[in-house]
Amino acid sequence: MNHFSYNLSRLSMQVIICMFLMAPFGLAAQKAQNPVIHADVPDLSMTRVGDTYYLSSTTMHMAPGVPIMTSKDLINWEIASYCYDILDDVDALNLVDGKSTYGRGSWASSIRHHNGLFYVSTFAQTTNKTYIYTTDDVKKGNWKKISFSPAYHDHTLFFDDDDKAYLIWGAGKLRIIQLKPDLTGVIEGTDRVLIENASAPAGERIGLQSEGSQLFKVNGYYYLYNITWPAGGMRTVVIHRATSLNGPWEGRVALQDKGVAQGGMVSTPDGRWFAYLFRDFGSVGRIPYWVPMTWEDGWPVLGVNGKVPDELDLPASKGLKPGIVNDDEFTRKKGEPALPLVWQWNHNPDNNLWSVSERKGYLRLKTGRLDKDFLHARNTLTQRTFGPVSSANTLLDASKLKDGDVAGLVALQRKFGQVGVKKENGNLYLFMTSNQTDTPTEIERLPLNQKKVYLKVDCDFTDRRDIATFYYSLNGKTWKAIGNQLKMQYTLMEHFMGYRFGLFNYATQQTGGWADFDYFHINDTLTGATN
Repeated sequence: MNHFSYNLSRLSMQVIICMFLMAPFGLAAQKAQNPVIHADVPDLSMTRVGDTYYLSSTTMHMAPGVPIMTSKDLINWEIASYCYDILDDVDALNLVDGKSTYGRGSWASSIRHHNGLFYVSTFAQTTNKTYIYTTDDVKKGNWKKISFSPAYHDHTLFFDDDDKAYLIWGAGKLRIIQLKPDLTGVIEGTDRVLIENASAPAGERIGLQSEGSQLFKVNGYYYLYNITWPAGGMRTVVIHRATSLNGPWEGRVALQDKGVAQGGMVSTPDGRWFAYLFRDFGSVGRIPYWVPMTWEDGWPVLGVNGKVPDELDLPASKGLKPGIVNDDEFTRKKGEPALPLVWQWNHNPDNNLWSVSERKGYLRLKTGRLDKDFLHARNTLTQRTFGPVSSANTLLDASKLKDGDVAGLVALQRKFGQVGVKKENGNLYLFMTSNQTDTPTEIERLPLNQKKVYLKVDCDFTDRRDIATFYYSLNGKTWKAIGNQLKMQYTLMEHFMGYRFGLFNYATQQTGGWADFDYFHINDTLTGATN
């Protein structure tokens, strides 16, 4: 061996040793982190079929609704389909006559796989109905719909070993009902109390009674998961078990840490178990956490020494793009859907007033009625914000706006913030509007002497900072802040949803105008102003 070869071999060995020594510090295969999805994906329900996990969640007043996500590793998810295009054709869902259904629509769903079919059930206060959707292929969609009254609150759908189907529902006092074989309604006389006080294991002083039921059967035991909230405490996981649906049921507190609660459990193909839960985390919304789970004396034991770990023995996340959020150039190839699954409309859209084909490479939002305010205007197209930071930007062509038209980019919740363009008396103006005080207030306006303008919103959710900042650019390179920063706030019953980025256009004086959006880009960095 010559001197050069010897030194090269020695160097290679040193590199290998260094890599081995550094592996515990992160140079080896990375592991997953909690939260698993740092975005609003609440009211989780999950099932596994073979090596694929299927997850349903709540998007309430958005359309399409009840997103079904799939994953091979519990960490990297993509939206596979939605159970419905619209929940129902009613005024509140259509934003008609001043009505809306913010904070309502369809709530906590339940997904199950039984005899070769996927079943997703949900309920809606808006319509006072319970809905059951079925398909044999989640990715193809083609969900068939069954609905009946009333709306059974926070129910879990459960198929027993004899193929009988049940719903368990309620808060505090939990009830059970048996469904007809074709699932088109309830068998009369089967409604009974399942557990008189499901909150009892968490103490006598309860703020939020046990709800969010999810039922499983493992090794001869029925396990019922619920969330409750002791007064002065935190959101808590309570589990009851029984060897028969008729009881007796025994319960215990399964987890009290960080307020991580509400969900259920799922096994991996290699026999490990995880609880899937979520955490209220400020204006970004309710974000999913996975909690390792073991078994002790026939009981699920959640957490690592009773705590929710920051790190999980699962593959690292590759990011939320492109499966849950994504860029869009608004170019479509033949056969592609008009809108990718990452998009949802704020309430039911008017499909006659939007297009991605009238102008190639652009989303066109047209006006067809007059609206007094933004929150009751139709056809705002949205994607989730996400943490710890996220930013969205677009290029707006305002050349076809009519007087009174308002178009742009929004950080959407009840206390929304907008950056965009409005047309008044034949002139275009840049503006930033804040609804911080629940009265939409134009904070700043500037004359716009060109037809196209770049718009951007930055959202900082780091440590619940919850600040949105608004920008514009005349050339796509130099960004300037406009208006005030918005202190984002998660409003519970009013919108009950994490902030969304949205593209909008509505008319206040006359109809027939339109706004063209060249693209939508979303990323996980904040670039700020560049002036």
